[in-house]
Amino acid sequence: MNPQENAELLAALMRQEELLKQLIAEINKPKLGLHSEAGNCKIYCNRHNASLWYTLNNSEASAITQTALTGYLKELKFEKCERRGKEVYKLLITIQADRTYILESGHETHFAKSVLAAIATLTPQQLYSPITLQPTPGTTDENVLFCRVWVGSELVMASYNEQSNWREISKQALEICKSITK
Repeated sequence: MNPQENAELLAALMRQEELLKQLIAEINKPKLGLHSEAGNCKIYCNRHNASLWYTLNNSEASAITQTALTGYLKELKFEKCERRGKEVYKLLITIQADRTYILESGHETHFAKSVLAAIATLTPQQLYSPITLQPTPGTTDENVLFCRVWVGSELVMASYNEQSNWREISKQALEICKSITK
């Protein structure tokens, strides 16, 4: 390449970088005007309350009829909390979409294991694109809920079994997620 071509390439890359910054700023811009979407939306991922996932409004369960959630993975974390008078651990999955969604699932559920196994197989570069989480009911047990994870139109295939090392899988998924938020 000659110096003129190098200069033109550098200028084009700088324009792309500026456009990317503008896109990110637009995505992160808050909604203006009247709306009903202040704060985070917490989604409970289990098959209670006659749905695959639901929200709580004033302790009243409200089924989510949409079959998938697409957005940017912002955080994975485990949290100790109290539910029904017992201390339990939950997996919290933060997704940035039209607003911030926090999905909650028991840390040892198939939903959590499905998400962790899938995220652990991805690269940080793949997580710069939106992912889609799709709750999927178990076929033999009506209490079981899995989660399909998609990157674009590609289903992430990640199997697991009783011998899977969940400490390592969880650690790897958490590290991959942390690497994209630095």
